[in-house]
Amino acid sequence: MDMNISAAIRYVGVNDTDIDLFESQYVVPNGVSYNSYLILDQKTAVLDTADLRKTQEWMENLERELAGRQPDYLVVHHLEPDHAGSIRALTQRYPQMTLVASAKAVSMLPAYFPDCANPTLAVQEGETLDLGAHTLTFLMAPMVHWPEVMVSYEQKEKVLFSADGFGKFGAIGAQEDWLCEARRYYFNIVGKYGAQVQSLLKKAAGLDIQTIAPLHGPVLKENLAYYIGKYDLWSRYEPEDEGVLIAYASIHGNTANAAKYLKTVLEKLGCPKVAMADLCRDDQAEAVEDAFRYGRMVAMASTYDGGVFPPMEHFLTHLRDKTWRRRTVALVENGSWAPAACRVMRGYLEGMREITICPTTHTIQGAVKEADKKALEQIAGEILAQ
Repeated sequence: MDMNISAAIRYVGVNDTDIDLFESQYVVPNGVSYNSYLILDQKTAVLDTADLRKTQEWMENLERELAGRQPDYLVVHHLEPDHAGSIRALTQRYPQMTLVASAKAVSMLPAYFPDCANPTLAVQEGETLDLGAHTLTFLMAPMVHWPEVMVSYEQKEKVLFSADGFGKFGAIGAQEDWLCEARRYYFNIVGKYGAQVQSLLKKAAGLDIQTIAPLHGPVLKENLAYYIGKYDLWSRYEPEDEGVLIAYASIHGNTANAAKYLKTVLEKLGCPKVAMADLCRDDQAEAVEDAFRYGRMVAMASTYDGGVFPPMEHFLTHLRDKTWRRRTVALVENGSWAPAACRVMRGYLEGMREITICPTTHTIQGAVKEADKKALEQIAGEILAQ
């Protein structure tokens, strides 16, 4: 896949297909890309670097495109190590190069690179960097998803260098749908900061954007309204699709059987999509993604040690931390004695914003019985009616 934007704006990033966990927590079966760009003009500017894991390959890509020229600037949109890990190697190679970053990033730079002696230029909202025919305008994007983040807009070729925005998991060229891995990436990495994403989208709305160049995933050149529309929807915490997520945490299989029965009931009632998440086995990041994707969820869990089975607690903690909101939830617990899962789950949900909890809850005691099936049928009808 050709990632070059033009003859003057070159792609020098790298794929990482050896990584198993992004940020040491998110499964990336198809790896990830560390995107970096080079603008060749009267002055040259490198836009971000790459993770330390891929410094040598990234430097080779950059040197090939520089073809003997020296970079005048390194623009640091985001100081997180997967994008800034190769700064030390680049500054040691080019000690006269100026680092251009937000004021917050410049102040944070010594925390990661205490020996960096290169000159720095702290830029503010709306300031520009003249490279010749190309000009970068800087827009601050704090907490999308670190406080020092900025994006830049290249005026001549109408390119938005969007930092982590519009990125996705998966190496460049991976045969996978953009939407699924971009959604999983967004809600798990950036999802907490919907208000900040909305602020950035408002700034971007005033620009004539022809290309979006993120720090992960493909360069976007067509149908940009689709991608921007998804980010607008996600950052407003609105459900994307009609459907129900059944998220369950089962110890010995009885709660899982109840979840499977509930799925068949919902489908018979005409629910357009019923997604299932086995919180003990499935990727938690995908479960979080589906919780944001659909407007309704049934949380089903066993009681454990006087509380709720830990995989469910872990899941609800993730949702709380990502500011999950504007959803309807039904609760089902299993407990042979002293059932407590519903009480604990309700406590988590009541601490979240704009969560409607269905009035009917149900306690299963051990295996699923006919009375339990009747109760699950009632819950199915109730959540679909919300």
